[in-house]
Amino acid sequence: MNSPATTEYARQLRALATKIFVVLSLGLGLEEGRLEKEVGGMEELLLQLKINYYPKCPQPELALGVEAHTDVSALTFILHNMVPGLQLFYDGQWVTAKCVPDSIIMHIGDTIEILSNGKYKSILHRGLVNKEKVRISWAVFCEPPKEKIILKPLPETVSEEEPPLFPPRTFHQHMEHKLFRKNNDTLNPK
Repeated sequence: MNSPATTEYARQLRALATKIFVVLSLGLGLEEGRLEKEVGGMEELLLQLKINYYPKCPQPELALGVEAHTDVSALTFILHNMVPGLQLFYDGQWVTAKCVPDSIIMHIGDTIEILSNGKYKSILHRGLVNKEKVRISWAVFCEPPKEKIILKPLPETVSEEEPPLFPPRTFHQHMEHKLFRKNNDTLNPK
């Protein structure tokens, strides 16, 4: 059962996601509601919560909280307890995200990278432990319905000069391919 605070948080995240989808759609030269529609609309978009707990670690250089990965989601929203540890791979090196009070971190996942045919990138990131403090992050993944939506580059993002970079597959197939390296013979995986 959802608490009133959880219900309100989900409502606010959905409203924020709508605004971000508008900006991303316009950035691709599409009508403002296009990306939201492509991920199933707000009624179908699933919000999955994952809480990461990183205990203090006396030798943080020997441990990794969460290994390097990209998220399969469309968008990911992250709240944290102001203890640094989220790192992004940028320009060939790991960069630690700043802890800004009263902020939420958002990044693009694989779903948007696929729909945009690579014009938007799913960010490679990882989580580190801290020597002196417990680190906690609350990640909410905005995911399309697992079997309903076919992920493939939108026609407007494909041309003769820019062919499709990703084969068509459901969100579930993409998760299986990524997490278990499964390939479906009908897909043409890269």
